[in-house]
Formats: sequence, structure tokens, C-alpha cells
Amino acid sequence: QVQLVESGGGLVQPGGSLRLSCAASRFTFTSYVMSWYRQPPGKERELVALIGSLGVTTKYVDSVKGRFTISRDNAKRTVYLQMNSLKPEDTAVYYCNARWESRTYWGQGTQVTVSS
Repeated sequence: QVQLVESGGGLVQPGGSLRLSCAASRFTFTSYVMSWYRQPPGKERELVALIGSLGVTTKYVDSVKGRFTISRDNAKRTVYLQMNSLKPEDTAVYYCNARWESRTYWGQGTQVTVSS
């Protein structure tokens, strides 16, 4: 059974930092594009960042450019999201996603709350 397990969420003050991790198992991790999505309270889920299978290509939603960095360690089968200069509007449940051709998998989500 495919598993994507997120960790690293929590409560942080505005301007602070968090690093999310997503550990993958039971699929060919190196073939998959990995992404982070988020779903703020009462809003739809949105793509935050993605990284290609080799870790060369990255894309970000405009609202996080310059503040968030996505990376992956294929040897550890883990994808990361480094979040700096966090803002209250970054508050959301963050989900890890793996995609290859028609296959897509989701993690269970981790809560990030930015508040003073």
C-alpha cells in the first residue's frame, strides 16, 4: 500500500519558519513528480510547489515565491518544503502529492498555523 506521510507542521509566529517533510514508500519514488498543496480553512485546495523527478525543475505559486523552497532526496524517498517568512495567510492543511502519468497519491495532511 502506497504511503505518503507528512510531518513538520505546527504553530508558528508570523515571520517564522517551518520545514515540512513527506516520506514516501511502496512506489517508484524517483519516477514521480512531487508536489505540496495546501487547503486554507473554507477554501479550495491549491498547488503550492512542485519538483520534477530528478529534482531539477521546480515551480511555485506566486504567493510563496522567494519564501518557500521545495526539495527532494531520492535516496531517502523524501520531499521537503522549507517555509520562511511565514504569514497568517499561509495557515492551511498542507498535503503531499505524488504524480506519474495517470497515478496520483495523497498524504493525510499536516496543519500549519501562523499566528501571534
